[in-house]
Amino acid sequence: MAAAIFSIMIVLLLLGFPMMVPLIAGALVGFVTLFGGLGQLETMIQQMMAGIRPASLIAVPMFIFAADIMTRGQSAGRLIDMVMAFVGHLKGGLAISTAAACTMFGAVSGSTQATVVAIGGPLRPRMQKAGYGDSFILALIVNASDIAFLIPPSIGMIIYGVVSNTSIAELFIAGIGPGLLILVLFAVYSWAYAVRNGVPTEPRASWGERLRAVRAALWPLGFPVIIIGGIYGGIFSPTEAAAACVLYALILETLVFREMGLRDIYRTAKSTGLITGVVFILVAAGAAFSWVISFAQIPQAILSGAGIDQMGQIGVLFAISIAFFIGCMFVDPIVVILILVPIFAPVVADVGLDPVLVGTLITLQVAIGSATPPFGCDIFTAIAVFKRPYMEVIRGTPPFILILLGVSVALIFFPQIALFFRDLAFPGEAG
Repeated sequence: MAAAIFSIMIVLLLLGFPMMVPLIAGALVGFVTLFGGLGQLETMIQQMMAGIRPASLIAVPMFIFAADIMTRGQSAGRLIDMVMAFVGHLKGGLAISTAAACTMFGAVSGSTQATVVAIGGPLRPRMQKAGYGDSFILALIVNASDIAFLIPPSIGMIIYGVVSNTSIAELFIAGIGPGLLILVLFAVYSWAYAVRNGVPTEPRASWGERLRAVRAALWPLGFPVIIIGGIYGGIFSPTEAAAACVLYALILETLVFREMGLRDIYRTAKSTGLITGVVFILVAAGAAFSWVISFAQIPQAILSGAGIDQMGQIGVLFAISIAFFIGCMFVDPIVVILILVPIFAPVVADVGLDPVLVGTLITLQVAIGSATPPFGCDIFTAIAVFKRPYMEVIRGTPPFILILLGVSVALIFFPQIALFFRDLAFPGEAG
């Protein structure tokens, strides 16, 4: 049955159907095979509805909406100006500012694609004017957006938390360490690139200019305070923090900055609704598919046949990393999470791995895969936004991908990179 399901899904993908169709078709074939007909179709529908029932999924459209409002308003630009005021004068400072801006915007949006649009749009022309090569600029923007998938709030972590029944609050804080490590390594590489290519530095901002930039960014800096401070201060749940972010974004862009009117909000809400509809259809289809493969014990058969359950914790983590990295080179990250997490869940439990560590590593891998050829989704977002050919977008990516893979290996051997902050915030989970 497993061969038939996956063969049908691959054929549908090759024929160009959107990913929701192969997922639903795979689930349907599984139900028909298991129950001998369409008599249990009602059960499949029930499983699909159960997949989108968890209340924590409400956070997904909320964070998408808040990020969309910020992108259309002034918040993203003010964050960029503040970062530039402090590090723009360093060697490679403009590139470092771009990576830092991606990190800060990721602390609001949780979306790699939203980060590519919000940060890449204003900073790419400035970097071109400063003397950076366009292939380096595009690769930096595409790969630095990966940090948005790790720094809370992460949409990928929300989906993983729902699928694996893992604490989303713990996942959020575990992503901070790897995210900051990636930022530091990208900054070092940006400095080295600027030195090697003789990129001139930007004028140093005066302390008065820095103070004005900080004042201008104070309102947007309220977003991470709401998300991180609210969640770990016990004021909000992750879902409530998402709703608070939307309200805060609306207040900023309509009343404080006066950048958006009712018509702009309506258009933004429509865009968010479209994206949310696609995400929730994928989650529902993935839930039915996961139920089928779990009921048929396909994960156990695959992992037992591959001998993964005999590898120990380190081996399992490497196997997970490779599977998710390769999967996201071809398919949307949410789909990969929905398909592969249930497959690996039994062996993760058997070898005693911390699900928060596994979730952080998976989130990092799907973020890397999203920016990796041939079909990483962030690559095509950059092609659409910057209107540049495919080869130009991917030409500068190898050094960044090597850095990201290096962080993945470090996370496997030194899990405290992720778990240190989690253990501080949730001491009962340490050890």
